[in-house]
Amino acid sequence: MRRTIVFSIMAMCCGSAINAQDQVKAVPVVQFKAGFAYRDISPKAGMEQPGGYVKSFHKDQHDACKVRASVFDNGTSPVAVVGIDSLIIRRPQVVAARNAIAAKTSLKPEAIMISASHSHAGGPTGMVLPGEYDHSDKFTQRLAYEESSAADADYLIAVEKAITEAVLEAWAKCVPAKASAGFGIEGKVAFNRRFKMTNGLTFTHPGQGNPDIITPAGPIDPQVGVLGVWSMDNKPLGCIVNYACHATTGPGGSSADYIYYIERAIQGVYPEMAVVFLPGMAGDVTQVDNRLGFKIAQSGEAASRYVGASVGAEALKTLLVEERSAAPLGPIAFESKTLKIARRAPSPDRVSKSRELAAKPKTAVDMTDWTFAKEIVMLAARMKTEPVADVEVQAIQVGPAVFLSCPAEYFCQFGLDIKAGSPFPVTMPVSMANDCIGYVPTAEALGPGGGGYETRLTSYSNLIPTAGRTIADSLILMARKMKPGMLPTPPPWPGFSGKPWAYGDVPPELD
Repeated sequence: MRRTIVFSIMAMCCGSAINAQDQVKAVPVVQFKAGFAYRDISPKAGMEQPGGYVKSFHKDQHDACKVRASVFDNGTSPVAVVGIDSLIIRRPQVVAARNAIAAKTSLKPEAIMISASHSHAGGPTGMVLPGEYDHSDKFTQRLAYEESSAADADYLIAVEKAITEAVLEAWAKCVPAKASAGFGIEGKVAFNRRFKMTNGLTFTHPGQGNPDIITPAGPIDPQVGVLGVWSMDNKPLGCIVNYACHATTGPGGSSADYIYYIERAIQGVYPEMAVVFLPGMAGDVTQVDNRLGFKIAQSGEAASRYVGASVGAEALKTLLVEERSAAPLGPIAFESKTLKIARRAPSPDRVSKSRELAAKPKTAVDMTDWTFAKEIVMLAARMKTEPVADVEVQAIQVGPAVFLSCPAEYFCQFGLDIKAGSPFPVTMPVSMANDCIGYVPTAEALGPGGGGYETRLTSYSNLIPTAGRTIADSLILMARKMKPGMLPTPPPWPGFSGKPWAYGDVPPELD
């Protein structure tokens, strides 16, 4: 059985998958146009490299970081789906770019999805924004601005401009197009990084070969979601690739991370095809196999190439199948709403002890203890102005495919739940979109047998334990309110007529 599963011929194996009757009643396609565009947002040497709770800086470049924009238009409800090669994108930058785009097109702000790939080798779009802690005392401001990973004000402006320009160019380049969507399968390069341990707790990255590991604490999602687009005269235009794995391979220097090698794998066959990457729900999934029995580097150039090319090869195989049946897609639709979700507040006693610890020289205390004490102090300041988080959830439909997004480092199990609950034959869950609210674990991870890095209380990750389920239920409801379009299939063969091939209709010739 082919490892590349294109849902033109197979619906999702769940009770909510659309049936043949639904397909027949699907809304007919009136018009379908698409356009793609790139912009370079590579950081300069010396800029901060976000990805942790303390400062780190770029020294050189491995490959270009990009804004990757796609636009789909049916004449009445156009949408834009944008991927950017960065760790995160924060709400102010999303709002600014959306408004600038809406001012020059008929795209509505809520019809624009902007997702960060979560590359840990990207430019300074976070963690702390300029002025974000100006309301707090001088001590907290020093921890936020001088001791934490911080965004660069000029770089943020450049990223806003690049997103706007890329979408405007994609809008201008929209042409009549045909497309299809489906899945490849790549289950060998991504691993859940959380493990149930013999002490009854769950650890993140307990260490390769640790004998106290019992079993992974969560799943992976091996599906490589792909939406491929061609012009009506069969020229490749672009594609969207969706996969759930942290972009933490770190090939060296500023980089799109393994997404660079996804792009190279696809463009080896389709040189003109733009590649938009959207991260799946990978809050607890990375390229590191803690149970690997061999001494193999799991980060660096070779690891980045291994992950990216493997995922890219599956995306390419899926595109090759999709090309054979691609057709104009419809309908196009979108929905966005903002959930209000409370944060977990640190106790006053913990805040007091954390301030005391964070005031000590870093050389005099354990660095991990100091780092997370700093985070508690910053969270306490954040709670004064933002005790409740605004969490945007969004659905963008392109025919038979739906992109369901949230702004979290969202646990993989939720992505699988969303796929199972969606009526669409191709559902692509998208994380790190339109803002960043940190890790959102399952309630189990925050329960008695849970624990691990993702459950630490910080200024970055702090939503209440029910947040994950609230987000998932909202996204599933959005998908169920939409009408899935038809997946294109090739026209049926009219039946045999005429004679067999004259070269081949003979008995064996022995003399």
